[in-house]
Amino acid sequence: MSNQHPLFPITMNTQWHNAQSLQVQPQLLNWLLDPTSLTARLKQHCQQFRVEVLGQTIQACSAIEANDDIRAGEQVLVREVLLFCDDIPQVFARSLMPLTSLTGEQQQLAHLGTQSLGQVLFNHPDLKRKGIEISTFDQQTSVGKLSQYLNLAVTSPLWARRSVFLLDKKPVMVAEVFLPNAFAYQGCTA
Repeated sequence: MSNQHPLFPITMNTQWHNAQSLQVQPQLLNWLLDPTSLTARLKQHCQQFRVEVLGQTIQACSAIEANDDIRAGEQVLVREVLLFCDDIPQVFARSLMPLTSLTGEQQQLAHLGTQSLGQVLFNHPDLKRKGIEISTFDQQTSVGKLSQYLNLAVTSPLWARRSVFLLDKKPVMVAEVFLPNAFAYQGCTA
């Protein structure tokens, strides 16, 4: 992809945790642990939903992002996007798709363009989702810097979730960060 965002790749160097190990407000936890499509949920809250691709490239999976399904050093297609509702950035998403997963019907995942990955995943009849892990990012992180680039003030930690989806037993990891002013924070107290 030739027209990548100047900050791409944003990356997500963080420690991920089981949701029960962190104190999270119930309203926010509801968004973080929602097992359904985040795309579908966001669309319920706005008139116009769109995906902006920040970049897509093939690289080796880093040790910090490796898990039981995607090994460190394994070649993955990295895709980073912003999800907008009514032109307000709601979510930064980073997906890791091992090249070994992009075979057969899953080849389409490498060519989504501005289509939502979630929309494709949740329409797959054999989709299985593993556990959801959560983490936070502050203004000093690459995600915090992206927020500042978007003129979004980071005044409190940005909450994130990640999980591995299995499509025909092929793993795809998706991590999503709720940006400042996201619907997920509405009703939460500082």
